[in-house]
Amino acid sequence: MSDRDPLNLAGQVIAEKYRVEHLVGEGGFAVVYRAIHTIWNKPVAIKFFNGLSSAPTDQRESLMQDFINEGALLTELSSHSANIVQARDVGTYTSPTGQWMPYMVLEWLDGRPLDAILDAEQQAGAPPWSVVEVYRLLEPVAMALDIAHGRGIAHRDIKPANIFVNGEPRSGGCTVKLLDFGVAKMMSDNTHLQAALAKTGTSITSFTPQYGAPEQFSRSHGATGPWTDVYALALVAIEMLIGRPALDGGDLVQLAFSSANPQARPTPRNLGAHVTDQVEAVFVRALKISPSERYASAGQFISAFAIACGFTGPAVVSNPAPAPEAFASGATGMAHINPRSPTTANPATFDPQQEKPGGKGLIFAGIGVAAIAVLGGGAFFAMSRGGETSNPTPSAAAPLPSAAPSVAEKPFECPDRTVKIPAGQYFMGSDQDDALANQKPSHNVKLDAFCVDLYEVTTSEYKHCSDMGKCRRAPKEVEWEGITAKQRETYSPLCNINDVEGRGDHPINCVTWQMADTFCKAQKKRLPTEAEWEYATRGPDGRIYPWGDEDPTENHLNACGTECVKWGKEHGERLMPLYNADDGFPTTAPVGKYPAGKSRFGPFDVVGNVWEWVADYEAAYTSEAQVNPHGPETGEKRVIRGGGWNGSYKSWLRPSFRYAATPDTQSHGYGFRCAMDFGTPDEGSDEAKPAAK
Repeated sequence: MSDRDPLNLAGQVIAEKYRVEHLVGEGGFAVVYRAIHTIWNKPVAIKFFNGLSSAPTDQRESLMQDFINEGALLTELSSHSANIVQARDVGTYTSPTGQWMPYMVLEWLDGRPLDAILDAEQQAGAPPWSVVEVYRLLEPVAMALDIAHGRGIAHRDIKPANIFVNGEPRSGGCTVKLLDFGVAKMMSDNTHLQAALAKTGTSITSFTPQYGAPEQFSRSHGATGPWTDVYALALVAIEMLIGRPALDGGDLVQLAFSSANPQARPTPRNLGAHVTDQVEAVFVRALKISPSERYASAGQFISAFAIACGFTGPAVVSNPAPAPEAFASGATGMAHINPRSPTTANPATFDPQQEKPGGKGLIFAGIGVAAIAVLGGGAFFAMSRGGETSNPTPSAAAPLPSAAPSVAEKPFECPDRTVKIPAGQYFMGSDQDDALANQKPSHNVKLDAFCVDLYEVTTSEYKHCSDMGKCRRAPKEVEWEGITAKQRETYSPLCNINDVEGRGDHPINCVTWQMADTFCKAQKKRLPTEAEWEYATRGPDGRIYPWGDEDPTENHLNACGTECVKWGKEHGERLMPLYNADDGFPTTAPVGKYPAGKSRFGPFDVVGNVWEWVADYEAAYTSEAQVNPHGPETGEKRVIRGGGWNGSYKSWLRPSFRYAATPDTQSHGYGFRCAMDFGTPDEGSDEAKPAAK
């Protein structure tokens, strides 16, 4: 914590709700304070753009509107990735001395920026990062960028100071946030503001030269865009591999030469790192001088990097980033591509004669970044970690849209008893030798963020819906194709609706797919897709079970233990144990009883207890990468996932394991949970949602 207080704000309350505590960082154009939201009693970071105090009075209103407009775009981006820092509010502040400045309120992050981590490691004599360690840390950064790149948006200031790490950085289990999707581009496009700042001897640049791509130094190399971020991300990766910045130079001119020198490219091998031919080839392409020869997006780059590291599976990207040709020759900014433009679907089809910058096909939406530097007296400040930067702190230049300055809109949150599953990608299915054919081949799937129920829908919850007339009554008997009279007699008593008082907190079972679908819709939700269910259960890291790689025990889930085998003997059913222990429940168990078996994202009972209906019809997998897949339009069977209380095989507990049943099946072992799009308003009435038991 610094004792400095350049704006004399400590102890003051901003916008009647942010009590400023202390300074946490300062740069050429902004200072960042920690504050407490007095209503929520939660810490926030407030970034004051004091460098804009010299903006002409007649320009301030339009400048503030630009902040709000950019905030709308940036908040939408961060809602799609947990790895982009969240914005909370935007407003203006005038000090007692008359100093006017815009500010942004941002989520407070615990941890350290990557540049501080690298500096500390260098001083401690730590060894360079391995290729796999670099990949693991930068993969979430790349995927956050790829969300923006799929919309034609470039960050343009990727550097270690803008990568914030919470947790042990080399462990693979830390949280990473991308900072400073900001406003430098917006301000640099404001010619009136530039003219006013020029009178004070200052100007704005929207990148940090030590991580600059050739086109950022000279328009002769082409336009900036997503490929510019690829170049910078590659430089960050190489710095981690070699323990020092990749570009060599002590001033702006030297760094520009190093960035575009065809005789000495800053690739890992050229800088002394020991990497495989495959890894070197990835960086050779990422660091091409010509933007058109690089990977077009961060998703393409990180997918190629993953394959070079030995991770199996096809390379995957989201919507292709717009090609460099889609930008004006020599343009200084990024473009927001009209989704109806052919450049979004296929960059190769772009016709510069039909879609010209400034026309309806391209909307310049200045989202530049706050690597804001001061140029004055011939000196360049804040071009290295040793100098000032606009954001060496746990915050980001990303405003929250609001109808008026300093009025915060509460961000969308997943409803009670649900959890947000962040946007991401993973390899769906399994290529293991013992995996069933319907799990193969594994294929890369990318998903938008969504909400999913923490628990399987309970018997009481379902009964309340049917009592309200919004759901069909749950069956009291089992029914499926080929059922015998003995099976009907044995298993019908296990339909939990038969004993609401005793099993109200157990999962509803014996319901058909249509009943499950109707219940979710009555709650303004839906059944999760098969891809969503698997991702919520396993996450992106390829773990064997929802909780990790540890073998299942009676503490992880409700499956078939000694109690289940005993029940089977008493009822003439031969059941095999999964573990030689008693999990406490011979059939279904109350939801949420096994916290040790939670998935990495939080949902309980994703394996065991009851199988869960999902939205999709059954279909064979293909190797093609997919984005938000929904399965075929028609089919004979619907997929169920997760295994049940009578599960006897470890393979049934793998998140990739899938089974299917006819939609009208009423099984003692089938239940469900609901999901919803992240950002979907919760319009369900309170009476449609019974109190949780």
